Amino acid sequence: MPGLFDEAAPPAPLAERLRPKTLAEVIGQTHLLAPGNPLHAALAAGRLHSMILWGPPGVGKTTLARLVANASDAMFITLSAVLAGVKDIREAVERAEHARVGGRRTVVFVDEVHRFNKAQQDAFLPHVESGLFLFIGATTENPSFEVNSALLSRATVHVLKSLNAAELAALIQRAQAELKAPPLTDAARDRLVSFADGDARRLLNAYDNLATLAEGREQIDEALLEGALGELLRRYDKDGDQFFDAISALHKSVRGSNPDAALYWLARMLDGGVDPRYVARRVIRMASEDIGLADPRGLQVAAAAAAVYERLGSPEGELALAEAVVFLAVAPKSNAVYTAWNAARALVKQDGTRPVPVHLRNAPTRLMKDLGHGRDYRYAHDEADGYAAGENYWPDGLAPQAFYQPVPRGLELKIGERLAELRARDAAAKKPR
Repeated sequence: MPGLFDEAAPPAPLAERLRPKTLAEVIGQTHLLAPGNPLHAALAAGRLHSMILWGPPGVGKTTLARLVANASDAMFITLSAVLAGVKDIREAVERAEHARVGGRRTVVFVDEVHRFNKAQQDAFLPHVESGLFLFIGATTENPSFEVNSALLSRATVHVLKSLNAAELAALIQRAQAELKAPPLTDAARDRLVSFADGDARRLLNAYDNLATLAEGREQIDEALLEGALGELLRRYDKDGDQFFDAISALHKSVRGSNPDAALYWLARMLDGGVDPRYVARRVIRMASEDIGLADPRGLQVAAAAAAVYERLGSPEGELALAEAVVFLAVAPKSNAVYTAWNAARALVKQDGTRPVPVHLRNAPTRLMKDLGHGRDYRYAHDEADGYAAGENYWPDGLAPQAFYQPVPRGLELKIGERLAELRARDAAAKKPR
């Protein structure tokens, strides 16, 4: 009688099916794998070595470890530092010894090696030293801090990078051919690439879901993509209309510099039983959003009013909230910081994760110094007027942005003049001499 166990096993995940089997199939990591680069040369010449693969998720660390094993026809043993212990390490050593008797090399790959404690990491040392096996550790954490120095000294650190947009687009083409799925619109492809944020596994898992949902369609558009990624529309609680309308009226009265109306709506809310702590939090928000650096004292007054209410409670503490509301209402207004912050968040969300430029990275360890971290950084305090004119603080490939535009009111009038002066000095420093 046919049963559940007679059904065919489900296919392997798309990411596993598309895992490269040769160097030529690898997408990304050209700084390591392109002809003439370090790891490519080592693989081509058969000069294999123990290594630490350091990089973000979904960039090919496991794939690269497998390719190293394939290059030498070595037995490949995988350990997960999340699940394995010293007993598993001993078993791996025994398997490697049997393989050596048979004339075969062994690669021991430890995923998330940073999760092994010092004793577990030390268990590899004598066998790496003796050449019993090649050790390859994969980590998303800085090995300078997470891998003990003895093991680190016996392994070469290779830094892997997130896949860029072109590489992720090439991976989509490969996945489309594998699944025979309908094509994506340009907008949907760009959105999927942005969603993946440099992570090939994340992209392929999302695309696998998309392909299933797209059966029978001519193309995959943004609407289908939104559904597959599980992004839900915000819900609005209609039962709270009166409450939210009142706080909106208070906020708009403060923004509109009308202290009398602001006091009216504050009194209405407190009289209606609204928690004064909620009002205090909203008043702090008003100070950040609508007064900003036009008068930085606004945030101090709002925060102080919240603290006073916590100490005194009602009704005495409510006077401090009223004082803060009046101060904010009559203060000069600026939403420049609010606008700048929203613009910065929007860019980061759609742009993905760019690497920090090497000259801006910290270098507390020898390894990080050897990798060039902090090299050529200009220390502003050593420059004229404490300003390194022309220095770049943006990721490579991203043009400098002007999120913050001070308004000509209050303190921001002076801030704007200072920024204009500094930007002029930057422009002069970048002119050819």
